[in-house]
Amino acid sequence: MNTKVTIAGVTFDNPVMVASGTFGSGEEFSEFVDLNRLGAVVTKGVANIPWPGNPTPRIAEVYGGMLNAIGLQNPGIDVFVSRDIPFLKKYDTKIIVNVCGKSTEDYCEVVERLADQPVDMLEINISCPNVKEGGIAFGQDPKAVEAITREVKKHAKQPVIMKLSPNVTDITVMAKAAEAGGADALSLINTLTGMKIDVNKRAFAIANKTGGLSGPAVHPIAVRMVYQVANAVNLPIIGMGGIQNTEDALELILAGATAVSVGTANFANPMVTMEIVDGIEQYMQMHGVADINELIGAVK
Repeated sequence: MNTKVTIAGVTFDNPVMVASGTFGSGEEFSEFVDLNRLGAVVTKGVANIPWPGNPTPRIAEVYGGMLNAIGLQNPGIDVFVSRDIPFLKKYDTKIIVNVCGKSTEDYCEVVERLADQPVDMLEINISCPNVKEGGIAFGQDPKAVEAITREVKKHAKQPVIMKLSPNVTDITVMAKAAEAGGADALSLINTLTGMKIDVNKRAFAIANKTGGLSGPAVHPIAVRMVYQVANAVNLPIIGMGGIQNTEDALELILAGATAVSVGTANFANPMVTMEIVDGIEQYMQMHGVADINELIGAVK
């Protein structure tokens, strides 16, 4: 029985990864999860300099998930290279580094710093606000998506995954723009913009007013968008959005994802990724599926 999948020339032992920002860089989860059994660890977003993130409160529980406005707090590329990469290299798993920035130059600086590091792929978080364009996210303008993809590709030594924002009218337009810019793969979806008001305090539940909605509430949207993108471009997809269990993961694979990333569920059940790895194997045995690749995009 084969559970291996290949994305842009990188082969993963199985299609189960963790979503950026929900797993740190693996260390805090390593007592619950055997990192050797994950297809890949996708790190928290890394910027060229340390980011303090947004003011608190910055997390709120909502129906079917959570809102977060962490603001991509991170210690910066120097600490990441000296501390986090050496930790992850102790394990037999692939390393995907999530990269964030406030300008194209920021992204390219991080990508260049990672060029000679032992990491397998780069995931470019284009849901960041583009400070030079008045704060609209890179991922909400197809011209910006194509331009930043093309620029990052010039500097990258590893394959580049563009992480798409769902906060757009037509996700396929953004996917085609990333493909035109030379992306090697796509990951989707990032969080949906939401808001919560505390009626007793008559105030926003999150200091930032809005936050990113994740969790089971977004899963049907993720399935729909992965299906649309899989049928619009010829790039491998890492699907994510509200995966709670094996069935959710398989839904995204059947819709067209080559691999899946589990995010918010890690907070409620730190062992969830291991359960999904086992669950996919059990499903394959039960249904006589010899190769996981038979399932990718099997629903048309």
